[in-house]
Amino acid sequence: MTTFVSKEVQDGLAAARIASLRKASRLRVHADGEVFPVLYLWHDGFAVEADAAQPLRGLVDLYDGARHLYQCLIVASEFDNGEMRYEFKRSTQASDHAPLDFYRDPQSPIALLPR
Repeated sequence: MTTFVSKEVQDGLAAARIASLRKASRLRVHADGEVFPVLYLWHDGFAVEADAAQPLRGLVDLYDGARHLYQCLIVASEFDNGEMRYEFKRSTQASDHAPLDFYRDPQSPIALLPR
């Protein structure tokens, strides 16, 4: 017994899989003033829908909803099943405050009360 699935059915299944990944993910990539949904993220890269995104390259920002997660330097890795995968050359975690340029003693008081 052989299993044969027509090309139309395969294309429909692939489109449904990508649509479900896009709907489930809150992750977004901001590049060159445009926003692209991220299908999934792993420790050294991410994937976006190939049809929705122009070829990305260089410095991009990765967001989870409105929260800035990473600033990344990326390169295109591979194209597979309607997804374009990118790998991080550098990934820096975003912070909402400036880094300190001095040592803060953990035992020091937070604030001083006037008399």
